[in-house]
Amino acid sequence: MAEPVLIRPERPGDADAIRHVNERAFGQAAEAHLVDALRAAGALTLSLVAEAKGAIVGHIAFSPVTIAGPAGTREAVGLAPMAVLPERQGQGIGVLLVRAGLEALRDAGHGAVVVLGHPRYYPRFGFLPASRWGLRWERDCPDGAFMALELRAGALQGAGGVVRFRPEFDEA
Repeated sequence: MAEPVLIRPERPGDADAIRHVNERAFGQAAEAHLVDALRAAGALTLSLVAEAKGAIVGHIAFSPVTIAGPAGTREAVGLAPMAVLPERQGQGIGVLLVRAGLEALRDAGHGAVVVLGHPRYYPRFGFLPASRWGLRWERDCPDGAFMALELRAGALQGAGGVVRFRPEFDEA
């Protein structure tokens, strides 16, 4: 990395910079609108930024998900979106954001995280195909792209069912 990167919780006043990072990273506004909608609904379980030289260069969001299965409904956390400015990608900023987010969620007592993401990126953090626990996303997607991670051993045992993200994801 060119200079030190600070990972910190989102603060009031960061929304415009977070929107900018998401728009640039994804080349569209959908993810930026999603983060704004989650924030407005009070549904950001955790929102972290990566800051370098006083500027926000990355962002990661986590929000509640439900797992509906034969044994009832369970709560977990979904990772989405995670964004780094294009000119700062490949410098380890995303890794720092994911690691800090998972550590903060574990410290806060959350049991599990799910992500729809690149099957070669997220396994480095311990994510495995969610099908291992009998979990599937409510939409069709490749098995390897929908992954889960137990933050607490056994948190997903017997959890099999359909994972649903917040309704804001349907509007993004």
